Amino acid sequence: MSFRARSRVRRVVRAGYRRVRGLGRRLLGRGPEHPAAARTGRIYGDNWPDPGTPPWTPLPDATPAAPLLCNVCRWQGTAFDGPDHVELSLCPACGANGRDRFLHWCLAERVGLNAGLRVIECSPRMGAGYRNAMSSWFFYRTSDYDLRIHRGNMQLDLQDIDLPDACLDVMLCAHVLEHVPDTEKALSELRRVMAPGGHVLLQVPVLQTKTAPPNEPEFHGDSTPVFWRFGFDLTARLRELGFRADLLCTESLARAVQTGHNPWASWSGEFDVPAMLEGAIPDDLVVVAGEPTARRIGIEPGYMYLTWDCVV
Repeated sequence: MSFRARSRVRRVVRAGYRRVRGLGRRLLGRGPEHPAAARTGRIYGDNWPDPGTPPWTPLPDATPAAPLLCNVCRWQGTAFDGPDHVELSLCPACGANGRDRFLHWCLAERVGLNAGLRVIECSPRMGAGYRNAMSSWFFYRTSDYDLRIHRGNMQLDLQDIDLPDACLDVMLCAHVLEHVPDTEKALSELRRVMAPGGHVLLQVPVLQTKTAPPNEPEFHGDSTPVFWRFGFDLTARLRELGFRADLLCTESLARAVQTGHNPWASWSGEFDVPAMLEGAIPDDLVVVAGEPTARRIGIEPGYMYLTWDCVV
């Protein structure tokens, strides 16, 4: 198919998605307030992603007046809100935090983006504007286990996914797997529903070297229990289940693992960075963000940012 024909198809698909999106909003109302507002007291959402600017459009160049960029909504400016932390470094416009920006960087870098992709995002954090834009770009749905905190279009249990075989091209699964009791069953189900060549972009908190259950009861901010604290051995488990798995990271983390030198003078207390650097497997790491990119989209310090690209 020629470039002109693909462009025409994309315009038609986006127009159809916008009509469906408008009907859904009239029937169901607007989505819940962005969680960043509750944490910070600031109202985000003045610059949600523009549905007319899909993520396969090249990002704007940096300028001296606006060296930083949110690759989710394309805000440009001089500083992100909050400290340099995976959860707390927030886009001043849309509220995307560091892990949101890294997930979408990995999506753009690893997946051949086009308007025909079938995408589900598990337990999505971000609000209605983000979801509306995603729905205009892809055949996009959202899911949650109990629809309690992260409202979605559908209710899915990753241990028993009520979907046909090979029906998805992309699953965005960020900070969900640690809350699932049976990891093997969930990963097997995720592989089953992915079409050949499909990508599961999987994020979990990596705070240590080896996977183990918490030493004491642990809950995340939405009161969801944590069953597993994952380590770098998750890569081998994914491969044993039939995925072609790469652990995507920043250049600074890969260099620290290869050299054994910890470049970070201090780090957040929940991370055991020396053990992480000792236990990471250099050959499993794939750099997707060099240092200039990491600085520009606010994903430094690099030890916090990891995403598994699991390809069927």
